[in-house]
Amino acid sequence: MEYSIKDIGLSETGEKRVNWAYNEMKVISLLRKEFLGKNAFAGTKIGCCLHITSETANLVINFKKAGGDVYLCASNPLSTQDDVAAYLVKEEKIPVFGKKGENEKEYYENIKKVMEKNLNLVVDDGGDLITALHRSPDYAKNIIGATEETTTGVIRLKNMAKKGILKFPVIAVNDAKTKHFFDNRYGTGQSTIDGILRSTNILLAGKIAVVCGYGWCGRGIAKRFAGMGAKVIICEVNPLTALEATMDGFFVMPISKAAEIGDIFITATGNSSVITIKEIMKMKDGAILGNSGHFNVEIDVKELEKIGKKIRIREQLDQYTLPNGKKIYLLGEGRLLNLACAEGHPSSVMDMSFANQFLSHLYLKTHPNLKPDVYDVPEEIDKKIAELKLKSLNIKIDKLTREQKEYLNSWKTGT
Repeated sequence: MEYSIKDIGLSETGEKRVNWAYNEMKVISLLRKEFLGKNAFAGTKIGCCLHITSETANLVINFKKAGGDVYLCASNPLSTQDDVAAYLVKEEKIPVFGKKGENEKEYYENIKKVMEKNLNLVVDDGGDLITALHRSPDYAKNIIGATEETTTGVIRLKNMAKKGILKFPVIAVNDAKTKHFFDNRYGTGQSTIDGILRSTNILLAGKIAVVCGYGWCGRGIAKRFAGMGAKVIICEVNPLTALEATMDGFFVMPISKAAEIGDIFITATGNSSVITIKEIMKMKDGAILGNSGHFNVEIDVKELEKIGKKIRIREQLDQYTLPNGKKIYLLGEGRLLNLACAEGHPSSVMDMSFANQFLSHLYLKTHPNLKPDVYDVPEEIDKKIAELKLKSLNIKIDKLTREQKEYLNSWKTGT
């Protein structure tokens, strides 16, 4: 079996981590039991470009136990948990191509290794595998469809669809209610704070935290900062979300002004050049920069590298001395800090995200004639996942009575 990982000897540690995550992934567990041995994905080659974590491991194991041939590569050079990769290769016999700290060349070579397997289905996180397939269309001939996990990737793919160059249907898993309401908000919020604390061990109480972007990820990050006693500033370009942030009790101002007063800066926009060298030069001595967006384009790291004298302080924490003498600290090389500096989202929230991936691919498998476009997750899948999650938590809810259903479907009854 072909694979490319750091050290297969790490398998035993990886197994413990994967099993620990599985205990928290109740919906994935229920789906595994439901589809075990039913061969729903028999004869199907599934290429996955995801963060290689213990949660991802449980998703790809589900695909395999449902009959699929699975191939996995990393969706970020710093997000791979090497022991998990070793376990998947050694014990689950799943080909994995990725290791933490791989360079850009190795990263794209590993994507190519998955792409070359003549895939039928694609699971992506950021759109790198899907866009690579479009650059090498000979490898895309047998693809039925794909799913996309993150906001950044959905933006890329919708732009491809608008330009008429998307070659196969893609389901935007990120846009499912059981994904972004929970994964993006609670998962990103908690794991971002986790990454900051692991790499710095600073006290957040009393600090001024600047969050760039008030989408679902930004909302979660801001709320967790506030819960830890930080004073939170939001920087936004959308008037509606800026107004919402104001009503939620946060200060709102342009990044040019926030740069002068913030202690910690976190980007979560899915866009590029959010914090440029112009803003960095305005920052306080000792300011900390981090990115929670998918790609390392939100902070101008290239310019920072050019003008700053760099020293590695501790794992995933670099100090840059600027020409003005100030010291600026960068987390996780400007990459996705909740995975570069910590372990990513908690398993129980990834449970719903990956349940969406699994069921969306089952939908694609049974609907092979969808036209190339970006589709929402079918409402019945969203609803099923919410019901399964509530069941796993032993939570019961009310049901509409016949009279209530009739009232909601009528129009005659008034005051």
